[in-house]
Amino acid sequence: MEKKKLASFNRESYFSYPKNRNFTSHYFKDSYSSVNESSSDNSTGKSSKNAQNGDKKKPKMETLPVMSISQMNEELKESRSSLHSVPHQLSSLVDQQLLEAKSQIENAAFTNNDSGLYTPIYRNVSMFKRTNGSDHFLAGCHDWAPAETRGLLLNTIRALCNADIRTGFQIGKDVSLPTTYVRSSKNPLKDMGGKPPTQRQILAFFAGRMHGYVRPVLLSHWGNDTDMRIYARMPHVKGNKNYIDHMKSSKYCICARGFAVHSPRVVESLFYDCVPVIISDNYVPPLFEVLNWESFAVFILEKDIVNLKKVLLSISEEKYVEMYERVKKVREHFFWHSEPVKYDLFHMILHSVWYNRVFRM
Repeated sequence: MEKKKLASFNRESYFSYPKNRNFTSHYFKDSYSSVNESSSDNSTGKSSKNAQNGDKKKPKMETLPVMSISQMNEELKESRSSLHSVPHQLSSLVDQQLLEAKSQIENAAFTNNDSGLYTPIYRNVSMFKRTNGSDHFLAGCHDWAPAETRGLLLNTIRALCNADIRTGFQIGKDVSLPTTYVRSSKNPLKDMGGKPPTQRQILAFFAGRMHGYVRPVLLSHWGNDTDMRIYARMPHVKGNKNYIDHMKSSKYCICARGFAVHSPRVVESLFYDCVPVIISDNYVPPLFEVLNWESFAVFILEKDIVNLKKVLLSISEEKYVEMYERVKKVREHFFWHSEPVKYDLFHMILHSVWYNRVFRM
């Protein structure tokens, strides 16, 4: 198939994204300006005055509108159902083929007999010059991709790493890309996995630069906790061994946002059998259309960092082990291979693009 045809799904009519969404980009302040404003406020006379008075108050969190993971799930459902009310005026053969594919997905029989798929981690394991650009998709993984893909590009299916609702990411149209580090495309399983649950003595682990406003708060509250290992940057060791060993020895791995909502720690956690704890308000996790993230990850609002330990300790051992086993199952979808393999990340990204295009018919 020609590259032009591969990236373009022919269609003669365009349906805009629902206007009655509860969370649209214009309701939110841009995340970067919010951070900069708060930083500039703190860097004025207040900080010097606090320093003189020996004030050791915890860093303050921003108060911004937040969409929880449960609300994201509802938004995904709403994006599907709202389009059903739009009258179809489709005439091309490709349009009819897309509608037929959509019908087959919606009416697929539930299956449990595919040994390559583990049912609980999916939403439905059985689903697995044209119209202003809506038949095209683009990919961007840099932090400022949302800002660079406005105007007519908003009509396309955008595959973005910075999948931030506040900066215009549209659930049900756009695709959240995982931030991944390819350690070995020839042998993606090299050094994967970690200790079994009974040997993971660290409750939670985080290490990284103090980017943004969330991580300093995390370090301030939990940097001295003896059950967790919450650090700024760790001493560099060849192959990042110290960092990886901590992930392999921890029950939960903290994936706290930096300047942007996404973090490579989400995928790194899966690689080392560590249940991810995502602290990043309004972040839509990767492959959201397919994966049931609440079945194998923990989501904590930024304002609830003070309750982090309480939340983690409230998870029963049985529930933790269940999530641990699901992490081991889901990680296969985040591997890159030199030659694509069934259900790997190459196929999953294309599937999400295709899926969102079909369900906007």
